[in-house]
Amino acid sequence: MKKKIIAAQLYTLRDHLKTPDEIAKSLAKVKEIGYDAVQVSGMGPIPETELKKILDGEGLKCCATHESGKSIVEETAKVIDRLAALDCKFTAYPYPHVPVKTEEDYLNLAKMLDKAGKEMTKAGMVLTYHNHAIEFEKFNGRTGLDIIYDETSPKSLQGEIDTFWVQHGGCDPVQWCKKLDGRLPLLHLKEFGIIENQIKMLEIGNGNLDWKRIVKAAKKAGTKWFIVEQDVCRIDPFESLKISLEYLLEEIE
Repeated sequence: MKKKIIAAQLYTLRDHLKTPDEIAKSLAKVKEIGYDAVQVSGMGPIPETELKKILDGEGLKCCATHESGKSIVEETAKVIDRLAALDCKFTAYPYPHVPVKTEEDYLNLAKMLDKAGKEMTKAGMVLTYHNHAIEFEKFNGRTGLDIIYDETSPKSLQGEIDTFWVQHGGCDPVQWCKKLDGRLPLLHLKEFGIIENQIKMLEIGNGNLDWKRIVKAAKKAGTKWFIVEQDVCRIDPFESLKISLEYLLEEIE
C-alpha cells in the first residue's frame, strides 16, 4: 500500500496522550514510526490551535477525528468549527449516545445523524458512522447498521467501517465494503485473531482477516483513508502501530 493513504488512529495511544506535552512527544514517535497522517481521538484537553501546530511541526495530517456522539448531533456547529481549525474534512460518530435496543431506536438515531450530516455537508465536511458489534442485532430482517445506512442519505452520512467489529458481529468486512460502495471514505483496519481460544485485537497481519481482499474491496468502494487502530495492545502500542504499518507497506498492494 502507499503510505500516503495510511493513518494511525490515536485512540490506540490514548494512555500516552493525556497532556499537551505527552501529545507532542507521542506524535513525534508516530511520525518517526513512519505514519504521515493520524485520526485525532482519545487525547486529553488541548486547544485545536496548539494541536494543529504540533501536527504541522511533525508533518502529520489530521485525516479525520472522532467526536462524541452527543456533540455531533446536539452541537454540530462546534464540531464543524473544530474540524475547520484542524484543517480536517472527516469526522466519525463513534458510538450510540442514546439507547439502541429497538428498531425504533435505530430509526430515531438515523434521523439525528441525517440532520447533523446535512449541516456538516453544507459546511463542506463529511460525517461518517463508526460501528461496533452491537449494530449487527437484527430487527425485522435488518441489522441496526443496515437501518442506519438505509434511513440516511449518502450525502449526509458516509461510512467508517471497523473491520474487527464487523467480524465480531458475525459479518464479512469485505461484503460491508462492497455494500457501502461510494459511501466509505474511511476504513478502520483492526485485526481479529484468536489466542488461547479467546478473541483478541492484534497487529495487522497477525490475525485471521483477509487483508488483501478487504483493502481491494475498500479501494474499489472509494476509501480515501485506511486507518490503523488497536483498542487493546498486547505489547507497547507504538510497536503495535509499527508492526501494522510495516505489514501494510510490505504485504498489501
